Amino acid sequence: MERLQKYLARCGVASRRHAEQMILDGLVQVNGVTVREMGVQIDEALDIVAVDGKPVKLSSEMIYYILNKPQEVVTTCEDPQGRRTVLDLLPKDIRIYPVGRLDYMTEGLLLLTNDGDLANQLTHPKYKIAKKYWVVVKGYISDQMILALRKGIDLEDGPTMPAEIELLKRDPVQSDFFMTIYEGRNRQVRRMCAAVSLPVTKLRRVQVGSLKIGNLQPGQYRQLREEEVAALRKLLKGEGAG
Repeated sequence: MERLQKYLARCGVASRRHAEQMILDGLVQVNGVTVREMGVQIDEALDIVAVDGKPVKLSSEMIYYILNKPQEVVTTCEDPQGRRTVLDLLPKDIRIYPVGRLDYMTEGLLLLTNDGDLANQLTHPKYKIAKKYWVVVKGYISDQMILALRKGIDLEDGPTMPAEIELLKRDPVQSDFFMTIYEGRNRQVRRMCAAVSLPVTKLRRVQVGSLKIGNLQPGQYRQLREEEVAALRKLLKGEGAG
């Protein structure tokens, strides 16, 4: 027996947390009956699970893609407003979903997979997976601003963890730097910079854990190598750093 949301994640339908929301929204059926509560357990050998009436089954193959998400693309499987989604950039014959999110105007590294367990771990706050961004801001970033970011910023949803800052260039017009965070809050980098009066003009994620964007251009993608997947699993077990 297995919890329904975990089974959906293992089937590659969505991350476990997104699967929970799908259940609450009444999108999931078990043996023809809509399920809306958490805690339901299913037997994959006996029960028929469907999403929007379409049966879902476990995939025999785990698939992992890395995408350099361009600007003006949404990190969802579909968009009610008709905007391009990250899945529009990938082959149509694979069933995978994005791990975490990048906002509409942020570009850079995005992992997509049907491995629900790995996706859940990579996005779970307790693992504190490092996410490194190249940040361009308007104006001069002072030593005091850098120190504030390194200490952590008190945002409306609570104080952030300390960030790592690697300064690349600064002048009165524009500054750019690498910023590494260990959380996955909504628009976190932009909000942290705004809190110290630094409007972000360009934002690109270049690394997640041990996975780096490399020379992928915006809109380009590739499958992960076996050793890259193994390195992510090793990192999650606390056996190595990115």
